[in-house]
Amino acid sequence: MASTGQEERGRQPEQAPQETCQTTIEERQGQAYEATFRPLSPGDIVPGTVVHIDEEGVLVDVGTKSEGLIPTDELGEPAEKGQQSVSVGDRIDVYVVRPEGVAGQTLLSKKRADYERVWNRVISAHETGDVLTAMVTERVKGGLVVDLGLRGFLPASHVVTRNVFALDRFVGQTVRIKILEVDRARKRVVVSQRLAVEEERTKRRQTTLDSLAEGQLRKGIVRRLTDYGAFVDLGGVDGLLHVTEMEWIRVKHPSEILKPGQKIDVVVLKFDREQERVSLGRKQILPDPWQHVHERYKVGDVVEATITRVVPFGVFVMLEGGIEAIVPTAELSSEKTGRAQDSLAVDDKVRVKILTIRPAERRMTLSIRQAEHEAEKKEYTRYMERQEQKGRITLGDLVGDRLRGETAAQSQAAAQEEQQPVLPTQSGSGSLSEGPEGEEWSSSDSPEESPAENPPSPDSSQ
Repeated sequence: MASTGQEERGRQPEQAPQETCQTTIEERQGQAYEATFRPLSPGDIVPGTVVHIDEEGVLVDVGTKSEGLIPTDELGEPAEKGQQSVSVGDRIDVYVVRPEGVAGQTLLSKKRADYERVWNRVISAHETGDVLTAMVTERVKGGLVVDLGLRGFLPASHVVTRNVFALDRFVGQTVRIKILEVDRARKRVVVSQRLAVEEERTKRRQTTLDSLAEGQLRKGIVRRLTDYGAFVDLGGVDGLLHVTEMEWIRVKHPSEILKPGQKIDVVVLKFDREQERVSLGRKQILPDPWQHVHERYKVGDVVEATITRVVPFGVFVMLEGGIEAIVPTAELSSEKTGRAQDSLAVDDKVRVKILTIRPAERRMTLSIRQAEHEAEKKEYTRYMERQEQKGRITLGDLVGDRLRGETAAQSQAAAQEEQQPVLPTQSGSGSLSEGPEGEEWSSSDSPEESPAENPPSPDSSQ
């Protein structure tokens, strides 16, 4: 018994340290658990996870003992109409309006977090000179309004356009901008599209100049047209495409085949790196009609052509396939006298005969006069063939119709003379005789027997 008591008294001092150690571990674990909670302060922007959505708002786990609440009016506008701003499981940034305390739950705001994040982005872009993207929302006096997540003003002088009075067409478009001015206290942001475009164009220009070389095949965009050619943007560098390098055929004006904004392939013909001048060509990548001209045309062929130019020394015509040739003045139509300008006009269709073909010189000589002679010769040949089909041709065949016509006319005249009536004489037996000087006289018309010619005697008058 005594020994048992002594043993119990000996164990009691050993149990006290174990309880103290266990309490210490629990306290440490509690402290460690408490340390896992994120300390929040008003104005903090922290990440969180959406855990529940109801009519009162959205519960978000932000790493505190309890979830924070985002009221419905602090959610902000949804990305698309008809959809919720957030869903359960979404990771979002929230603004701490009121930390959790004795009074109650942590109050959060997504709308304010988005607003603060936008301001931070704008301020950072202003400091670093970064280029941002914004949507033009409306046209106002003096410029445009852009949506950066907050309202920004784009002055008309900083819009990339040639007509500052037609800014309405930019509404609804997305533009690249640089931040000119930021005033957080007045909530004022001024931006520039022109500076952003110029900066990006400068970067592209340098990249293009570093890689440009003669003989390259490049893609470009037609920026503007002139009477002598077109300026093509190769990527920050404008090259000149001369009107003579657009097509193998003659082009009167670049607008016949090109228009601003059109994407085309071109060849770099010349590149002056010091002057930064680029000459371009387009016809070099198109089929050359002169390479196979002998397969299509032969000397002596008679073909149809269209007049493209009238010059003092003749006319230029266009053959099918894009071949332009010349008809010298001496080879114009024999029926067209005087200057070529007075007898022929552009777009007239003519028949021509090929006289010479010189592909190496890219020249072809034609003749309208000889083509007409060829046509007349063919017509005569066809006529002779028709006559041969009727039989052998004699002199009588050629002039017979004329002789028969003359004989018929003579017979008709004789018949008309025979049908004329004979005039009766007074004696009834008179006859025609030839009088003096070859005149015809009737025997009854003699002066002796004519009563009208003999005056009455005095006796008979009595």
